Amino acid sequence: MIKFASLTAALLASAAHAQVTPPGTQPPVVTPPTATPTQRTTVYEAAFFETFAPSTALDIVRRVPGFSLEEGDADVRGFAGAAGNVVINGVRPSSKAATLETTLARIPANSVLRVEVGPGDLFGAEYSGKSQVINVILSGVGGTSGNVTLSARRVYTGRITPNAAGSVIIQRGASTINLAVASERNYIADAGTDELSNFVTGDLRESRRKFIIYHDNDTYVSGSWAIEHAADKAIRLNARWEPSIYEVEQDVRVVPVSGAPRDERLLQYNDEPSYEIGGDITRPLAGGAIKLVALATHAKKDNFSASQRYDGLLSEDAELIGGFEQTQQAQFDERIGRISWSHQDLAGLSFEAGAEAVVNTLDSNVELFVLNPAGGRTRIDLPIDNAIVKETRGEAFVNVGRSISPALRVDAGLNYEYSRLKVRGDAIADRTLRFLKPNATIDWKPGGDWHTQLTVRRNVAQLDFYDFISAAELSNDRVNAGNENLLPQRTWEFRLTVDRPILEEGIVRLDAGHDLVSLLQDRVLVFDDEGEGFDAPGNIGTGKRYFAKLTLDAPLVKLWSGLRVKFTGQIQRTRVEDPISGELRNFSGGFRDWEWSLDVRRDAGAFSYGLEVADGDEFTFFRTDEFDSSFNGGPFGEAFVEYRADARTAIALEVDNLFNTGSKRERLIFSPNRAVPQSSFREFRERNRHLNFGLTLKRSFGGVTAGS
Repeated sequence: MIKFASLTAALLASAAHAQVTPPGTQPPVVTPPTATPTQRTTVYEAAFFETFAPSTALDIVRRVPGFSLEEGDADVRGFAGAAGNVVINGVRPSSKAATLETTLARIPANSVLRVEVGPGDLFGAEYSGKSQVINVILSGVGGTSGNVTLSARRVYTGRITPNAAGSVIIQRGASTINLAVASERNYIADAGTDELSNFVTGDLRESRRKFIIYHDNDTYVSGSWAIEHAADKAIRLNARWEPSIYEVEQDVRVVPVSGAPRDERLLQYNDEPSYEIGGDITRPLAGGAIKLVALATHAKKDNFSASQRYDGLLSEDAELIGGFEQTQQAQFDERIGRISWSHQDLAGLSFEAGAEAVVNTLDSNVELFVLNPAGGRTRIDLPIDNAIVKETRGEAFVNVGRSISPALRVDAGLNYEYSRLKVRGDAIADRTLRFLKPNATIDWKPGGDWHTQLTVRRNVAQLDFYDFISAAELSNDRVNAGNENLLPQRTWEFRLTVDRPILEEGIVRLDAGHDLVSLLQDRVLVFDDEGEGFDAPGNIGTGKRYFAKLTLDAPLVKLWSGLRVKFTGQIQRTRVEDPISGELRNFSGGFRDWEWSLDVRRDAGAFSYGLEVADGDEFTFFRTDEFDSSFNGGPFGEAFVEYRADARTAIALEVDNLFNTGSKRERLIFSPNRAVPQSSFREFRERNRHLNFGLTLKRSFGGVTAGS
């Protein structure tokens, strides 16, 4: 059952304000009292998850009632902004390249002692304002534990893709070594039809039948070492190498309304290796703890894509009559240094202050060619296809907090960011940016098991350096221009969370929010030296967003033993003035007006089985030369059945796209753009990956089983 615990003295003394069980010590058995409004954490002992037979820490985190994993964004500049909502032994992993899912999947379930759920202020400045953060507490028992996962997935064409992954944790006293390797190959077959028609008259111009193969290989090798004598005496190092390869092969049969059928092909090969080295060190200082973090990331791109048009059918020896080719050579480097000092009781306040320095550099060269019938290539100049972008950024922060009463706590902070950005190559731009980013959080337990949190903060979005560079999308027949004048959007965020336990081991939770955005990043027209207009990322003005999200996660054992249901539903509204039409519309991208998911699972003895169904409203990218909308053909479903031969072995059969649901996409294309349209077309796409089947075998070893 769920158990509750107040913060212990060890938690209050930690540098990150979170409890840490050093690996060199045997953790005590925790039997906390019944929850009261004075307590701010919810504790789930390992025994709570026995029913689900987890293999990894990721399996455990996914079964925490009412919790939704937030990965964080590894693409943002710097370290603090990439934080998700999970820490391990009270400490954030000193990595950006490895997602939280990957990090948690490396930890065997039998190494997890318990899971603590609490508000973000318990875990340091990076998590301030987050209403729910999970702290995965690992067992302090020395020894070796690990897991091995073997899987195979079959797509509807009959192709079977095997995968293997394994990880091991070796604990000797205060020292812990974690090694992991995974193949992570993915093969997807997709088929569908396109129809291109005149947008004004509706007359069909041509139809296309497409068969597409996506093949990506994200194999990685990673390792970490830590020596943790106490919360304020620890050293951690980690490294990761990932030789990522992504391939696409698309065969197209084009059938014009007038004219003979012909074939087209699209080929894409992306070679994007990367590595990351990082670590942190924590030491006591002046009654608190000082922590240093260092991180270095290097990523390369060697990409090639080609679209080829033929004068007939390839089966009849058709000849190439045209097309395009594009290459991209790019290198991205990031260096991060961060220092912070924290004290849990400084004049009655919890206190944390620090600074972060970041240097980012992108060197990119894109070459686009038109293919001639004779086989030659002619270079096409894009607005910014060769450039170096460099940013030097510093940020200082201070956060303070105080418990006004056992049920009420207030936290506040202020960040100051300074950066210098330089663009060289086909464009030259220099600018200096300065931002103040205040935040404040009120956390209140009014009684009756209710918990509320209100947060107000100013957030400045991180720029994607690839938005400065021009590149073509050959699969969509369009060009994305770069914009050297792009500025980060700024947002005042207001968040309210209300939650309450239900049915003993369940939770009901409501999240509501309002965003007021200035310099909203969307799409704008930019012009080259010859006056030709291109669609590019840019800032378009002020936008507003409202949303409400409801989560119900509860056991229904009174209806059927072992039954648990989780429902999540969200509605939202976004508004911004379109820069071309002047009319109010939604934000571009994945801002659906509504979406929902339902997860039903039953655990009965050695068997578990379940079903997850999800659906959402359409969303649109409002480009300057088209409206690009995507929507589902109906709800998507996944199902599984799992058999546990023993406490360490599980075999699962999974079905993806259970209802054989297709996806749909509508593009309204205006030439040359929406500002001065001379012609317009409608392209309607349907795709279906059909049913996919997976078989997974998980086996853990070493360690101790939950309940031992």
